[in-house]
Amino acid sequence: MKESAIILADGPRCRGLDAAGSGTYHAPLMAHQESDRPARPRRRAIYLLPNLLTTGCLFSGFYAIIAAIDGNFDHAGMAVFVAMLFDGLDGRVARLTNTESAFGKEYDSLADMVAFGVAPAIVSYQWGVARITEYGGVWGRIGWLAAFFYAVTAALRLARFNTRVSTTDKRYFEGLPSPSAAALVSGFIWVFNEWREPGLPGLVIAFTVTALAGALMVSPFSYPSFKNIDLTRPVRFVSLVVAVVVVFVVIAGAPSKALLLCFGSYATVPPLLWVWRRLRRRQRGDAPSANRS
Repeated sequence: MKESAIILADGPRCRGLDAAGSGTYHAPLMAHQESDRPARPRRRAIYLLPNLLTTGCLFSGFYAIIAAIDGNFDHAGMAVFVAMLFDGLDGRVARLTNTESAFGKEYDSLADMVAFGVAPAIVSYQWGVARITEYGGVWGRIGWLAAFFYAVTAALRLARFNTRVSTTDKRYFEGLPSPSAAALVSGFIWVFNEWREPGLPGLVIAFTVTALAGALMVSPFSYPSFKNIDLTRPVRFVSLVVAVVVVFVVIAGAPSKALLLCFGSYATVPPLLWVWRRLRRRQRGDAPSANRS
């Protein structure tokens, strides 16, 4: 009886006797069988350096809350700006070192909510509500509602950013970024902290700024992200001199006023441009009708 061979083409085989002891058969190797098993899921990496920077952002926001409760509004304003520095570094360091992770993104959002959502709202509340209640309970309720409105809009802003980050243009932010809104509110309190007796008009202005910062966070206005700026590209000597003068002379001389001016301009320019364009469109629309008449 001739030996019959069975040819199977689904992987490596081994030879052996069949049940009658006369033929041969081919059996799959164990290694090939084990390869069909599902692979173990990879562990999600957690990197130390960018998360340490995110923790610095969270700590700065927490310190701003404690400082505001203790009445140190100068330190509270400084802490918010330090939190902005850490927030700008953690993402850039993660991209440069290729250590981005899903854990880091979630941790960064939670830290941003504390540092740029809760902290500025409490700073504004601690600075103004205790004084504005002297003019009546209604003013007090308006004050804490303005602070709460800011906290809510900060949470909504972060949630919208996380859900649309993959579909939006990287060159622009939809709505005022929460760090810039926090800088606007905390910078205002920091500048006017020496305003010992602001009176009712000054307190109303403070809570109006807080509410407007919250409204701008959830607005549809486009704000430049400056992510397309290449910091590694060589620059001219004149540009270097201007940067040094602006950063180290102006900010060091009057940091609170300089930072408030910078972030106040950044927050108000897009809405003002939108109003100016609408007025221009109305004028262009009225001009043909006037010529026809």
